[in-house]
Amino acid sequence: MAATQSFDVTTGCDLQEVDNAINQAQKEIKQRYDFKGLKIEIEFRRADNKLVVRAPDDFKLKAVWDMIEEKMVRRQVPLKNLQHGKVTPASGGAVTEEITLQQGIPSDTARAIVKYLKDLKLRKVQTEIQGDQLRVSSPSRDELQGVMQKLREKDFGIELKFGNFRSN
Repeated sequence: MAATQSFDVTTGCDLQEVDNAINQAQKEIKQRYDFKGLKIEIEFRRADNKLVVRAPDDFKLKAVWDMIEEKMVRRQVPLKNLQHGKVTPASGGAVTEEITLQQGIPSDTARAIVKYLKDLKLRKVQTEIQGDQLRVSSPSRDELQGVMQKLREKDFGIELKFGNFRSN
């Protein structure tokens, strides 16, 4: 019997890099002239995987968010894994936005990936959902390379990471 090869498909943000990006953005906010005297807050709720950004108006909120994105790109945090919430009015005419950091593949996206792979009709490729990740296995390593290529080409709305390669 041929040995099976497998790999895991996961997603997520490195929370330490997100924290570093937020700290850099806060330092820049303190030094920027156009933000002098304004009440701008960036709160990182690590336990909830959320960012809360507060600014005096929509324009300043957008400027702060652009700065945060720039810092995250430099630190290689995938922006696809950031889900923006609604901009809500806060006290004193300010606005607040909540951004959720995607950690793990959501079940509906996992099912969409499994369906996509089944529709490709690849021989001997099996996919199983394991919590917030997927395991793809096949006797052929070439088939697995093809699966990775197909998954990179298709946009599922999140950044996919491939790891934990095994030979069973």
